[in-house]
Amino acid sequence: MTTYQTILEKIKEHQTIIIHRHMKPDPDAIGSQVGLKLLIQHNFPEKKVLATGFNEPTLEWLAKMDTVSDDDYKNALVIVTDTANTPRIDDKRYSTGNYLIKMDHHPNDDPYGDLYFVDTNASSASEIVADFAYQMQLELTSDVARLLYAGIVGDTGRFLYPATSSKTLEIASQLRQFDFDFSEVSRQMDSFPYKIAKLQGFVYDHLEIDKNGVARVFLTKNIMDKFQVSDAETAAIVSAPGKIDSIVTWAIFVEQPDGHYRVRLRSKTVVINEIAKNHDGGGHPLASGANSYSDEENDAIYQELRDAVKQDKTLNKQ
Repeated sequence: MTTYQTILEKIKEHQTIIIHRHMKPDPDAIGSQVGLKLLIQHNFPEKKVLATGFNEPTLEWLAKMDTVSDDDYKNALVIVTDTANTPRIDDKRYSTGNYLIKMDHHPNDDPYGDLYFVDTNASSASEIVADFAYQMQLELTSDVARLLYAGIVGDTGRFLYPATSSKTLEIASQLRQFDFDFSEVSRQMDSFPYKIAKLQGFVYDHLEIDKNGVARVFLTKNIMDKFQVSDAETAAIVSAPGKIDSIVTWAIFVEQPDGHYRVRLRSKTVVINEIAKNHDGGGHPLASGANSYSDEENDAIYQELRDAVKQDKTLNKQ
């Protein structure tokens, strides 16, 4: 029996299924979570299926969360999508159900759960959920297709990132055959408020770039207050430095309410997730997140990025 078949059997065995994803969600987190919820609901209408977590205002156009009580977890199947490790799971009640399944595409450094399916070759958790549906011959709806398509588009950077495979494009093509407003999804994902445009201008004006193309910028609490943006809203400018042809790798340091920095790390070619792991984080080889708790650690992260790029250039010359 394959892992997909086992997951399907567990869904059939449980009357209540509760689906979690990671904190501070992106389109793939919401798309895979609620896409899976609606997929199960459609194919097993007799079951109670719930999605839990914080309602992210910037993504409410995709979906909203359900109200989930503690009693709902009694004898429930819990599935966590798009979440590499347990500290990042939104809603800490995930461990109070009857059985726990992890479905993810990040490196499996924390193989939690009674069962896990992790495919690091997949572009996104949404691609995994779609593949699960097709492999298990489950019927999709337009609403399911819209969510999973949005998740794939979000995590592939509109099919620009290296994780975009022929399988990714094949699944996206299959989802695109359903009746949902493709143009509206694209517009929602490619647009942002005027204040974000102004913040993006600040980022370009204040990038620190070394001679090897390693860049960084700081978004302090004062800066975010000035532009009236939240931590979640700053996600819209994470890819901006990468549009500069001379930049290879970059870090965006976002100050949190308690004073520490959430560090968003991105790279075009040089692997940076090991650096993230050194600083209370992790993620994909070219897209990771870390945390910094001092000015010294901020400088250390930047220096490690510079060293990684320098080493990569040295190796490529040999």
